[in-house]
Amino acid sequence: MSVQWKLREGVNLDDATACNVSKIACALKSLSIYTRLAMESEDAPEDLQTIVDEGLEAMARVFVW
Repeated sequence: MSVQWKLREGVNLDDATACNVSKIACALKSLSIYTRLAMESEDAPEDLQTIVDEGLEAMARVFVW
């Protein structure tokens, strides 16, 4: 499997862990897109957007997008 992610400088994760965490990051990005679309149609609670944004901010501290 080719590496599709890049860790931020100073972040130390072994390849297996980084690969698993990158899958979570991709899922969060997908959830973020879904949440933004849902918020536009007012089908999602506002706290969902906050939770998704916090997850994306956490992933941004680990990976270079």
